[in-house]
Amino acid sequence: MTLAETFFNAEVFVAVLPLLLKGLGMTLLLGVTCIVLGSLGGLVACLARLYAPTPIRILAIAYIDIFRAVPALVVLTMIYYALPFVGIRFSGFEAVPRGQFEAAAALGLHMLLTLRKVVLPQALKVAIPPTTSNWVSVIKDTSLASVVAIPELLKQATDAQALMANPTPILAAALIYLVLLWPLVRLIGYLEKRSREAKER
Repeated sequence: MTLAETFFNAEVFVAVLPLLLKGLGMTLLLGVTCIVLGSLGGLVACLARLYAPTPIRILAIAYIDIFRAVPALVVLTMIYYALPFVGIRFSGFEAVPRGQFEAAAALGLHMLLTLRKVVLPQALKVAIPPTTSNWVSVIKDTSLASVVAIPELLKQATDAQALMANPTPILAAALIYLVLLWPLVRLIGYLEKRSREAKER
C-alpha cells in the first residue's frame, strides 16, 4: 500500500464522509453554544468585576480566577461526570478611560445608560480582535469533548479510523478543521491590523 493510499485513501474518505459531516455539525453546535454562552457570561462577569458592589466584585474575581486556573479538559470532565449526580445530563472595558464615566455622569447619564451608550461601543472595538481569536480557540477546543464521548468531529474521526483500520479519517478531520478555521485566522489578522492602524492615528 502506497503512502497516499495509507494516509488519504479516497475510498475510505468517501465511506466515512457522512460520519465526519455529522461530527462537524456537533462541533459547530458545541462551538456556537460555547461562544454565545461564554460571551454573555464573560460580559456579566466583567461588568461585575469592574463595577459591582465589593462582595459581588470579590465573587466575580474568584469565579474568573478559578476558571482561568483550571484546564478546560478538567472542567469538561467534572461537568460530564459530576452533573449526573444532581440529575443534569448532557479585556475590553479597562481600555475605556475612567474619564468617560465621569463625563457621562456630568451629563446626567445613569450607570446602565453609560455602559450601553459610552462604554460598550468603545470596549467592543478594542475587544473584537482578541475575542475572535478566542472563538477560534473555542472551536478547536471542542475536540476535547471527544474525551467524554461526545460525537463531535474528532470523536467521529477516531471511531471511523478504528472501523476502517486506516488513518485517512483523522487526516480528513484535520483538513475540515483547517478549511473551517483558516478564514477566521485570516480575519483575526485583518482585524488586528486595523486595530493597530486605528491606534496609530
